[in-house]
Amino acid sequence: MLRFLIRRILSAVLILLVVSAVTFFLFFALPGNPARLVCGKSCNPTRLAEIKHGLGLDRSIFVQYWDFMKGIFVGRDYTFAGQPTHCGVPCFGYSYTTKQQVWSTLLDRFPATISLAIGAATLFLIVGVGLGAIAALRAQTWFDRFAISFSLIGASLQIYFIGPLLKNVFVDQLHWLPDPRYVPISNSPTSWFKGMIIPWITLAIVSTAVYARLTRSRMLDTLGEDFVRAGRGRGLKTSTLHLKHTGRATLSPVLTVFGLDLAGLLSGAVITETVFNIQGIGKLAVTSVFNDDLPMIMATVLIGAALVVIANVVVDIAYAVVDPRVRLT
Repeated sequence: MLRFLIRRILSAVLILLVVSAVTFFLFFALPGNPARLVCGKSCNPTRLAEIKHGLGLDRSIFVQYWDFMKGIFVGRDYTFAGQPTHCGVPCFGYSYTTKQQVWSTLLDRFPATISLAIGAATLFLIVGVGLGAIAALRAQTWFDRFAISFSLIGASLQIYFIGPLLKNVFVDQLHWLPDPRYVPISNSPTSWFKGMIIPWITLAIVSTAVYARLTRSRMLDTLGEDFVRAGRGRGLKTSTLHLKHTGRATLSPVLTVFGLDLAGLLSGAVITETVFNIQGIGKLAVTSVFNDDLPMIMATVLIGAALVVIANVVVDIAYAVVDPRVRLT
């Protein structure tokens, strides 16, 4: 197990290094002058040269990449308006539009995205897996047909359609819920919960359909395996057989998909945050693209990639615990 863990961690580090290099060269090696964005409209050649030197943009692209990576782990010094400024660890640079440290901006946006991601993930995992498992155990019944129909409809819908529809019904027409918005849980847990219900449901519906279909298909296959028939022949209780044996075999592919989905949600549910104007990582990424804010784009891309890679490692470990055969690969 230790060798398996070391291999996965080393491969994750290598992937992150490759992603960081590709992302950096993609954004900073393209034609253009990032220093001009910082300089603003009333810019002159002298001021532009000072900013370019202060940001380290007058160095070779390889030195810039080294400085960028070093800044993440040990910090970095910049010069603005002739004044030296230290960017603390982890340093992703300064925003071209707000002139604030990128990392501090990300920390301000993380709570909203975490609230959205964790709530939606909990919802679609419980409902999706539960719906798929019951449908498999009640195959060819009305509940199974309902689950299949729900999965097809849910997978066909889009967030930008579901969100406004739910808001119109439950907020504008029925007045059951307040306008969807993020309120810090430390300010008011009740307002936080009520304001996130519709975004949670909106983001969870499509994934719920996927998990229901995946769980149903996998459980039906598992129920036909020899070890299940052998368990029935030995007189095992149905509840024990389904929960301990069938459920464990069904869990492996669900864990894989869930790990990737959760990482994607944490790195920024772009469409959902944009639809409901939630100031999270996803909305920040969209705004940064429109503003050509390269340091902010770099940071959001790298954070998203890191979350996906870390989620893969965690899923591989969980997969190895559930199925020991994975450790041999």
